[in-house]
Amino acid sequence: MNGYDIEKFLDNWAPKEISWQKDNVGLQIGNPGNAVKNILLCLEVTQKVIDDAIKKKCNFIISHHPFLFQPIKKIDLHKDKNSQLIRQLLNADITLYSAHTNLDFTKDGVSFQLAKRLELLDIRFLLNSKDNQVKLVVFVPEDSISKVSEAVFSSGGGIIGEYSQCSFRTQGTGTFKGSKKSNPKVGKALNFTETGEVKLEFLIDSWNAGKAVKNMLSVHPYEEPAYDIYPLKNGSVNYGEGAIGRLAKPMRFNDYLSYVAEKLKIKNFRYNKGKSGLIQTVAVCGGSGGELIGQAIKQNADSFVTADLKYHAFGGAENIINLIDAGHYETEIIVLDELKKRLEKTITSYNPEIKVQKFNGTTNTIFFYNK
Repeated sequence: MNGYDIEKFLDNWAPKEISWQKDNVGLQIGNPGNAVKNILLCLEVTQKVIDDAIKKKCNFIISHHPFLFQPIKKIDLHKDKNSQLIRQLLNADITLYSAHTNLDFTKDGVSFQLAKRLELLDIRFLLNSKDNQVKLVVFVPEDSISKVSEAVFSSGGGIIGEYSQCSFRTQGTGTFKGSKKSNPKVGKALNFTETGEVKLEFLIDSWNAGKAVKNMLSVHPYEEPAYDIYPLKNGSVNYGEGAIGRLAKPMRFNDYLSYVAEKLKIKNFRYNKGKSGLIQTVAVCGGSGGELIGQAIKQNADSFVTADLKYHAFGGAENIINLIDAGHYETEIIVLDELKKRLEKTITSYNPEIKVQKFNGTTNTIFFYNK
């Protein structure tokens, strides 16, 4: 198993294409072609994380926050701390990979794990992604339905939520007249021909469309297959921002505040007063989610748990929705458990001796002063 295998696993769950366009996800440093010995997971890379990786003989690190976010203008090994860390990673032959906003925006990613930690029910995206799906329509003879469908399915087509191999099929009649240079599968050149065909329709993530078309054409029996690709405005059920669900039972406000602190294992957080003394519908967004406050209000959430909220956000939402700023680190670190579980399941088929471990310490640099 090498770094490319890990990249494939991550892309199947949290594709790089769904990340924020200004983000830098994927390979950060190193050689993805190297065989993976052990894997270390962390929220961000620091000196202590690298020391822990070396101690645990991990030559592959997956961080949530990108180590390289802005373009590097120079590598100053004398004064610049990041430059020194880059040298240490290269000298130790450690490969560093980042899964950031793609892990935020995928199903069962950061926000879903935050919702699950709060034990919410009926979890769904707070805001579904749009403009990242297309519909592939292709016309095939009946005896080629299975072969063409499988080519599209194997390319990532036909996935809708928890369902795969989804398609729609319509019987019809195709007509054509080939030139004298043609070699039609049905009928003869220069003859007008009518033949029974099936119209196949598939929903595909836009970044998989090219691969799906290529694979479809490779197995299609016609010389000149007819197909269409339509851009869609559908909200994706697989990708989006934030999450929303409900508590099993309504909670009184003060009890709810204690509940959040207990479930997230935190002692301090900022909050305002909402519209009601009871809390049941809860929206969440791991990390900085202030821009989703309006969406949480629109969906009648009683509370919105996120981080990095500004002063005026609390005032603007007072008596409308309860806001809880539970901390950036605190609302994101919980995704590492899900990442570890999924990686371990995947690694079993490659090399069960590879260990997936989380950084033992904390990389949080924010502390609370209590007098």
